[in-house]
Amino acid sequence: MLIHGHCHCGNISFCLEWRPDPVDIPANACGCSFCIKHSGVWTANPGGALKVTIKDSARVSRYAFGTRTAEFHVCMRCGIVPVVTSRIDERVYAVFNINTFEDFDTSLLRRAATNFDGEGTDSRLARRQSNWIGDVEFSAGEN
Repeated sequence: MLIHGHCHCGNISFCLEWRPDPVDIPANACGCSFCIKHSGVWTANPGGALKVTIKDSARVSRYAFGTRTAEFHVCMRCGIVPVVTSRIDERVYAVFNINTFEDFDTSLLRRAATNFDGEGTDSRLARRQSNWIGDVEFSAGEN
């Protein structure tokens, strides 16, 4: 299944190839203060492949807080955060925000709340390596 999405203005867009086709898709509402303020609800498929296209990289801010092991890719034009990445052992892993999906059957979503308070850095990185998308490609689009 292909899932497409983008920030509000389209500066950051993505295409995810979800393999195999999902019966349901986990949608995890993170309880950290940043995700709550941005309504971040994240999903990933470790068997999938994600291609992120950025039209104007000068209008993308990367924000890291706390352990500084993840970067939130924030569109500076519209303020939306469609994707979060984490570089682990020279490989980029990613999750993306279900609120940025386009033309998607929302009945596939299995919503849950998550909270990673108290999680150590080593276990956090190991969880990301296991659960996040490890096949991530960034490219530049047309301005």
